[in-house]
Amino acid sequence: MRTKLILLLFAGFLLTACGSRATPTALPATPTLTPDPTASPTASMPLVILVLPEDMLQKDKDSYQTMIYDLAQAQGMRFQVLNKLSEADLALNGAALKVVIAVPPDPGLAALAAAAPEVEFLAVGIPDLPAASNLSSIGGTGVPVDQQAFLAGYIAGLVAPEWKVGILSQKDTTGGEAARTAFENGFEFYCGSCRNPLFPQPSGIYPVIVRIPTDAKPGEYTAYADVLRHNVVKVAYVYPEVATQDLLSYMAQYDLLIISQSLPSEALRAHWVASIQPDIVSAIKNIFPDLVAGKGGVVVPTPLFLTDVNSDLLSAGKLRLAQDVLTGLQNGTIGTGVTP
Repeated sequence: MRTKLILLLFAGFLLTACGSRATPTALPATPTLTPDPTASPTASMPLVILVLPEDMLQKDKDSYQTMIYDLAQAQGMRFQVLNKLSEADLALNGAALKVVIAVPPDPGLAALAAAAPEVEFLAVGIPDLPAASNLSSIGGTGVPVDQQAFLAGYIAGLVAPEWKVGILSQKDTTGGEAARTAFENGFEFYCGSCRNPLFPQPSGIYPVIVRIPTDAKPGEYTAYADVLRHNVVKVAYVYPEVATQDLLSYMAQYDLLIISQSLPSEALRAHWVASIQPDIVSAIKNIFPDLVAGKGGVVVPTPLFLTDVNSDLLSAGKLRLAQDVLTGLQNGTIGTGVTP
């Protein structure tokens, strides 16, 4: 009897507990979200496009890409590289596209700039582009050979003992003749009144001017260098169009000190005074903030800079003088004497 009572009590307890449970409430279904690509913060960031030809040397591609990427990052912008550019590419990126930078060959910048007036375009080394308020250009007229040669003449005078300087230029070409005239003027600019009538140098002989005919074969260039050697020239400027590695190596063999546009190999370092190179990188860096701000439509001549400087030949003091002359050439306070 006692056992039955306990079982009845236990059964009643279970029924009470079950009856006290709350009925669960159904939760609303979670809505499915469809991503909106236009709402992406990355897609809305300002964009810079760099147009590089597919066949460009890899080292040059890497240099341009690294530079423009860094500039874009500093301005909080995205960066994209294309091998070609069309109006469809412009439309695809819409209002996010702010700056386009292109190198030769011309991807059709004049038409693209007209089709996208809100985008700033920069041509690097592309000649003969029409003026437009959103189309800027760097180095469209090529390397300023007159400034290059003028500075070379000045540096040659700084370095050469007894002003024994010379130039290997190119005959019957606009650039070659401009280089010849500018080199002489640069040397005169350094020398000033040093032509003492009681001292035979440099009057009469120096600078020694040698012009290589345009139909001469590169293998014949060393014969023209012999003219410098036979006239005891110590420092020579070699016009870039004729500055083959074989010619420069031949000149170094006879202890001629050389100034030109670029050092072809480390083997010539001991006989190399300095290189006078186009400075496209600095020009792009200087103009980029203006392009981002929408201040385009400018034409920038190719600037120059001194590199590969041999401090054993061009001391810190002489280098400072050369830099001052370069600054004067580029800001217009020093003229080369060459008719534009």
